[in-house]
Amino acid sequence: MAFDLDNLKVFLAAVDHGSFSAAARSLRRVPSAVSMAIANLEAELGLQLFDRSGREPRPTAHAAVLVPQARVLVEQLQRLNNHAVSLTQGVEAGLTIALVPELMAAVPWSEALRLLAHDFPLLKVEVLTAPQADALAMLKSGRADLALVYERYGSEGHEAFDEVADERLVAVAAPGHPMVERMEQGGIRNEDLHSERQVVVAGRDTEQVDKRIEVSRLQWRVDHPAAALALVKAGLGWAWLPSGFVHESVQRGELVELRTVNFTNVLRFFVDIIWTTERPLGLAARRFIALMNALREDEKNARAARGHA
Repeated sequence: MAFDLDNLKVFLAAVDHGSFSAAARSLRRVPSAVSMAIANLEAELGLQLFDRSGREPRPTAHAAVLVPQARVLVEQLQRLNNHAVSLTQGVEAGLTIALVPELMAAVPWSEALRLLAHDFPLLKVEVLTAPQADALAMLKSGRADLALVYERYGSEGHEAFDEVADERLVAVAAPGHPMVERMEQGGIRNEDLHSERQVVVAGRDTEQVDKRIEVSRLQWRVDHPAAALALVKAGLGWAWLPSGFVHESVQRGELVELRTVNFTNVLRFFVDIIWTTERPLGLAARRFIALMNALREDEKNARAARGHA
């Protein structure tokens, strides 16, 4: 086989530095070693890669064709080598994150993964969206390594967590819903919500719902906020939904934020990243947690700067 990692690096160094002597200095070799490596490569390929008729060798058209793929191969081999080294340092083969779908737009998880991919480019990542109870069940069973969920009243003894974001839920209904008319006539009180159908996002296999969200005696349950949004838009009930998730629908007039008179129409929830202490975290999982915390600090600093502006 003509190409290997070593002569690929020599070939690209000669192309990039414009001479065999400059390439040799960049590779910390003697010029004769670079010249011989190029000559051997040309012999193996049966192609002239450099025109030596001038003062300095110039890449031929054949070389120009090979350069883009040579760069890709060097990068891939370097990534492979780096990942192999990472495995010896405790990097897991893959990372699975369970994510509550309401948080997709509220938490910078994708930015953290972008930075993680830079550090560990060959790491296999799996992101699973599920209602909160199901995401926690995935973590407990070992199906997920980390879970991004809303804060809870209490935690299991084997769980650890960091607070990494916060989210606002607002009560919304369709413009034609009776509560909107009631709101316009004088306002909505807490007891008014008890008798109107509420659409609640809950887990598939559990009755557990945060009591701050569960208000109405009449409930329809779904396992995804998109389903809740569709039912609310159809006038089939009201719901607490993330402000970022419903913002565009409110702006387009498809939904109305319900104004209330004896309590605030905003529920603020903190967002936690959770892991279990029963299984050791790999290097990538620990790095992801650190990145989420760093992004949280960046957001806090940005808010403080806006407040002082």
